[in-house]
Amino acid sequence: MRITTRTVGDVTILDLDGRLVAGVGDEALREAMEPLLERECPAILVNFTDVVSMDSSGIGELVSAWKRVRQQGHRLAILRPGDRVRHTLHLSQILPLLEVFEDESEAVGALGGTPEGTVS
Repeated sequence: MRITTRTVGDVTILDLDGRLVAGVGDEALREAMEPLLERECPAILVNFTDVVSMDSSGIGELVSAWKRVRQQGHRLAILRPGDRVRHTLHLSQILPLLEVFEDESEAVGALGGTPEGTVS
């Protein structure tokens, strides 16, 4: 699992690439989220466009991050989950809890950033 981080306006975007599974992706997601949670980023968008599979460990890390972000009074949403990831999130009954977007500009606007914002 490779994760890159970029910022658009006030929204921090995590671009995931690979498998969000035990021992690989779950640890990478935890390591990527920790500094964002410490900084209390106001909005985090997790981009699932290039995630090919997800298991219960990946779901656990995503839910853990979602809970911590919500406790801080901030927002975490997901972008473009593929059919397999969407199905996994649906079966685990997590999907209804998450804000899901198919368009990055729409997501950034809804989360309080500006699509024309600075990308870093």
